[in-house]
Amino acid sequence: MNRRIPFEPNELKPASFIPAFFPGMPDTPVRNFPVSPKENTMAMYQDRNPYWMPGTGDGGMFWLDIYNNLLGRGGFNVGTTDAFGIEWEWVELAGGSIVKPGEPFLEDIRDWKEKIIIPDIDAWDWAGATETTKVDKFYFTEMSLVNGFWFERLISFMDFGPAAVALIDDEQKPYVHELFAALTDLACDVVDKFIEFWPGIDGFNIHDDWGSQRAPFFSLDTAYEMFLPYMQKLTGHIHSKGRVATLHSCGHLEDRIQVFIDGGFDQWTPQDMNDTGMLYDKYGDKIVIAVIPDRYDPATTTEDEQRALARAYVDKYCQPNKPANCGFYGAWAFTPAFSDEVYEYSRKKYFEM
Repeated sequence: MNRRIPFEPNELKPASFIPAFFPGMPDTPVRNFPVSPKENTMAMYQDRNPYWMPGTGDGGMFWLDIYNNLLGRGGFNVGTTDAFGIEWEWVELAGGSIVKPGEPFLEDIRDWKEKIIIPDIDAWDWAGATETTKVDKFYFTEMSLVNGFWFERLISFMDFGPAAVALIDDEQKPYVHELFAALTDLACDVVDKFIEFWPGIDGFNIHDDWGSQRAPFFSLDTAYEMFLPYMQKLTGHIHSKGRVATLHSCGHLEDRIQVFIDGGFDQWTPQDMNDTGMLYDKYGDKIVIAVIPDRYDPATTTEDEQRALARAYVDKYCQPNKPANCGFYGAWAFTPAFSDEVYEYSRKKYFEM
């Protein structure tokens, strides 16, 4: 679909700024957009032809205490005891909360039905949460489902080592499947609650870390056998509600991207140990990749050089029917000059498509 709204120079004048997600990174300008960032992002997902290349300032995560405290890890600088009875402790050095290792809540996956009680989310005060947390319909808004419902959740129950073994031990795998099925049903119910009480929400960002700095935690066969059916069920449910399903999965996972595609995810934001350029080239027509700009030093790169780098970035990653966006792993590159050039150049480029 061609979007015949020509670029106007006054679009570059910021109406306001969004504070940077990470300290030291530049704030994001809120421009005089021709359409809302929400509409632009939905155009990227729905017809693969946005008005401009979406960036970190076009959307935001929906952080909700009721979820973070009962199914997440608590908030910033605080831990929590979640709805399963798992205690999360804030660790300053890690910048997040972790389960105390060495004291697993579940020592044998075969005992999960006796030990794990799936929470009754109908009993939670969803209506009360709407009084303090609103959806800004100007932006594309995702609910961040921290901890996910599969491997990360299994680790929280069993510790990492036993959880990893349970995925490949033939005696334990049937019980893992049972647990993942129950947790996926819970995830679908959580999605329904968010849509019921915050109908303006646009998508859900599912967390499930699968790798280390160097390699995935488990084989491709294990990924397909143990996770694919549950990914497909959850993303299919999200899509049936007219929402977007995106993935947060840390680690060197280039070799697992086909599982994410087959699992039904609309977008993945890889960490920078992955070759996002290669992933875009090979898979960008099947899944939106948050591509990271080529590394440069903003302090020693002139404005003209930054603008040239921005145009090269747009030329490479704004291809017909093959959109990309920039996630927060690439936000370091978006100085005012780089950001302005990406916006203006991609606006003009998409206008011509």
